[in-house]
Amino acid sequence: MAMRVQLAYGREGLWIELPDGLHIEVVEPRFVPGLPDEREAILRALRDPIGSPPLKELVRPDDTVAIVFSDITRPMPNARVLPVLLMELSHVPRSHIVLINALGTHRPQTEGELVEMLGQEVVENYRVVQHDCRDKKNLVYLGESSFGHPIWVNRIYMECSVKILTGFIEPHFFAGFSGGPKAVLPGIAGEKTILWNHGAEMVGHPNATWGVTEGNPIWEEMREVAVKTEPTFLLNVAINRKKEITGVFAGDVWKAHAAGVEFVRKVAMVPVDEPFDIVITSNSGYPLDINLYQAVKGMSAAAQVVREGGSIIIAAECRDGIPDHGEYKNILKTAKSPQELLERITAPGFLVQDQWEAQVQALVQLKADVYVKSTYLTDEQIRDALLRPCHSIKGTLEQLCRRYGPETRICVLPEGPQTIPYVRKNNIE
Repeated sequence: MAMRVQLAYGREGLWIELPDGLHIEVVEPRFVPGLPDEREAILRALRDPIGSPPLKELVRPDDTVAIVFSDITRPMPNARVLPVLLMELSHVPRSHIVLINALGTHRPQTEGELVEMLGQEVVENYRVVQHDCRDKKNLVYLGESSFGHPIWVNRIYMECSVKILTGFIEPHFFAGFSGGPKAVLPGIAGEKTILWNHGAEMVGHPNATWGVTEGNPIWEEMREVAVKTEPTFLLNVAINRKKEITGVFAGDVWKAHAAGVEFVRKVAMVPVDEPFDIVITSNSGYPLDINLYQAVKGMSAAAQVVREGGSIIIAAECRDGIPDHGEYKNILKTAKSPQELLERITAPGFLVQDQWEAQVQALVQLKADVYVKSTYLTDEQIRDALLRPCHSIKGTLEQLCRRYGPETRICVLPEGPQTIPYVRKNNIE
């Protein structure tokens, strides 16, 4: 009887059939059921926060309030979280509140996307601003970080007397974990600040990886920049594969984020005994698999447990293409191989938007071949991105098994980078 596994893919998922007689290990995060009453859990967290007075006590009616929220490339349930947060701020006039879309270097959302993300009522009744990292007149300069990088941050945010950061926490492929300070950098930072933080030397640091914050230069600079902006309050959540909220972490930015990180670490970080010949992964479905750029995260998750010379098969719908916006697509076109791509990116003076994604992709490909199964990308687009097309996961798997032999070891990551597998060192965690 062949094994069937559903990969998180687009909105609907993708069922794959795995041949009999193979050594297959399915690695998933520990499933945590959604909270029975999300609204009540959020309210409780706002009223009894971690290391902070209740939100209502922190915010006066005459304050101006900036609420930073995650963009469409993140599965943050903004439409379920922000209305509860805004209700708790009902003593503040709506005209004093601004919601800032933390786009980093990503494209702005359409009106329809904002309604989908936030809900019609929020969009109609509150001021919503889309951060533009290249608009110098709407940025404030805060000096240099200890890494020698210029710090530019959204002016509207900086001019508010209360600054609330929202988001969700998951392992991140070079920042360690998302949430917390990532709402500021890269979320609402200037382009140069983001480029330097995501530069080749920073991304190439051995501690710039999944699950590592302390000692990770990228995360430590994110923290330093966020501290300079003096955020008032944090509201982060954890979610499961159904996008249900499993934990709410509110209060002091650093204490609440640390609590959320430990919760997510126990759920998402999964040990395996030894590397695999083949790793089949997703990119956690929509919206995380919205384009190939985002799918590099799934490749990186798989690379944690693939052996040198192994193969990765990633299923990512990519309804937004490569994409056409940003520089990732153009950077890929400048090289004929992953090695050439890495040499170009790490050359002195090279500093271009999206180079970090191309750099991680090149590093993954220098370890393993990468095959892409996608509904919206053509074979030509996949090859232009230096990757290999996959029309059928079962067919590609059978071909690879012939290459690696009868003892082929296969790992499946149905939820992609929602699970971060790692190899136990000497079988000891």
